[in-house]
Amino acid sequence: MRFLSKVTLAIAAMALIIGFSVSVQAKEWRGWNIHVAGYPNTVAMDKFAELLKEKSGGKMTVKMYHSGTLGSQPDAIEQLRIGGIEIGNFNLGPLGPIVPEANVVSLPFIFKDVDHMWRVLDGKAGDIINEGMTKFGIVPLAWYDAGARSFYNSKKPIMKPEDVTGMKVRVMNNDLYSGMISALGGNPSPMAFAEVYQSLKTGVVDGAENNWPSYESTGHFEVAQFYSMSQHLIIPETLCVNAKVWQGLSPEDQKILKEAAVESAMLQRKLWKEREKASEEKVLAGGVQFNEIPDKSGFQAAMKPVYEKFLKDNPNLKTLVETIQNTP
Repeated sequence: MRFLSKVTLAIAAMALIIGFSVSVQAKEWRGWNIHVAGYPNTVAMDKFAELLKEKSGGKMTVKMYHSGTLGSQPDAIEQLRIGGIEIGNFNLGPLGPIVPEANVVSLPFIFKDVDHMWRVLDGKAGDIINEGMTKFGIVPLAWYDAGARSFYNSKKPIMKPEDVTGMKVRVMNNDLYSGMISALGGNPSPMAFAEVYQSLKTGVVDGAENNWPSYESTGHFEVAQFYSMSQHLIIPETLCVNAKVWQGLSPEDQKILKEAAVESAMLQRKLWKEREKASEEKVLAGGVQFNEIPDKSGFQAAMKPVYEKFLKDNPNLKTLVETIQNTP
């Protein structure tokens, strides 16, 4: 009887262990996203969750929390690092203060254009950035498009660096961006994004910089009608996973996770291009004066002091910067 009791207990214990293992394996992850419903990233992340469940046969699932409902972007980055959430979609700008390698993409004019950025991320430089992020607990799965930021203002077209001289230009609160405007002879004005429209309208600032969808959706094109295609900042976003979660997966499950992420990125990039085109058409129809900048070499040369200061503070990143610049 005692033997049967021991066997029964052993079986029960084994069942508990197996049951616990299954519950851990089948745990629903939490995914963070700052963007609202209908935004390209939001649609793509929902597709990622759908693909992941389908490809894994329901073994890996993720519940998406959009519109920043799980906290601000800096908070969410820290949550993902420590495992509070498992999946996130972050811009590399806010990741820069944490991951030095990620901060390199915030150097003004480091990319020739958006296509150059993709070639960089798919090459050796991208591998270095990936490794740097992984060291800080964040494993990139795929890259999302966030467009290119260009200058717009209420005064005149910007064709060469001298055209920025004397202009008051709103920038994000980052020393690299303030340094960029100063190097062009302008006056950087860091301020909250919500304050930009009124500041442009009243002349507190002469200009700002952003991508087509932001320029259009905020109504900035109504009060700053000169848009110059400088593409001075091309900062991608990443769909990423907590490093411990990634390392705890089998090679097969890692492959499934990566495939679902890459497929979602292809959808996001397609939707982003459509959104960019629609915004461009809307602002041009609204009377915006648009100009290309065929030669950006003067702008890039003007960034020398910005790069020198950055590399003085981060000498170990010199090879990464040169690798990006030398990528054809």
